[in-house]
Amino acid sequence: MKTFVAGHRGMVGSAILRRLRATGAEVLTRSRAELDLTDQSAVRAFMQAERPDTVILAAAKVGGIMANQSFPADFIYQNLMIEANVIHQAFAAGVTRLLQLGSSCIYPRDVPQPMREEALLTGVLEPTNEPYAVAKIAGIKLCESYNRQYGVDYRSVMPTNLYGPGDNFHPDHSHVLPALIRRFHEAVVSRADEVVIWGTGTARREFLHVDDMAEASLFVLDLPKAVYDSKTQPMLSHINVGTGVDISIIELAERVAALTGFTGRIVTDPTKPDGTPRKLLDVSRLRQMGWAAKIPLEQGLAETYRDFLDRGAAGRL
Repeated sequence: MKTFVAGHRGMVGSAILRRLRATGAEVLTRSRAELDLTDQSAVRAFMQAERPDTVILAAAKVGGIMANQSFPADFIYQNLMIEANVIHQAFAAGVTRLLQLGSSCIYPRDVPQPMREEALLTGVLEPTNEPYAVAKIAGIKLCESYNRQYGVDYRSVMPTNLYGPGDNFHPDHSHVLPALIRRFHEAVVSRADEVVIWGTGTARREFLHVDDMAEASLFVLDLPKAVYDSKTQPMLSHINVGTGVDISIIELAERVAALTGFTGRIVTDPTKPDGTPRKLLDVSRLRQMGWAAKIPLEQGLAETYRDFLDRGAAGRL
């Protein structure tokens, strides 16, 4: 049984890869230089040559608010192409089992909290990441449509905000948690007396460690079809993955400040966007299936900061 992990060098893909290899599974990988997933003919040739038994689609163009606002065309185009090419060419090569990873940003901006799977397509999306969200919704619907028409078993998991070893700490294009780690660390190094964070600090976010996400992904992938089908609907088949607990951005900043040893002032900048006011997933569906997150935020933050320090010391940031 061969499993192709698309996006194996990303934070989530690499965590899934580590977990698969620990079980002795036969895994196929290709770097971006070896296989451009936005190139239909290249993906077709790869799938036809390798004929994997299972595909895990963890590849995506991702980023924080600033990146989404700066490159909306890139976010919608690249993600649509990756999903369409991988899912269709997997089907064309006879793959009957596939798992697609999405994002909690698929839900409307003002949906009731916590966000249930049934909230999909019930309202207007958050403007700052709408192009990305539309692409990820299309991925869900691709999987569901191939299931309905061809009888394959293509599943989708929608994680909350992910973090952990291997995260992107870019000063402009990273997500909020790694961005805060870098900002506070650099403030300590430069002996700055204040750190400015985007927005009011009141927005609330949920954070899931990438190792928990990897475990949850393989758990959902390996569920007996009868169990998966009993908890989902043909056109509402995605599953939320999170902790069920959230935290305000200002509280998160305070925890990161303590972790890095920053003792100065934390200043909010209300002229910058908060994004969606709150993003907390309802994870009751996944818990009913038998899985719950295990890694507490304090432990995960410490691991992520160590990874940042290690990679910085090795010149890999």
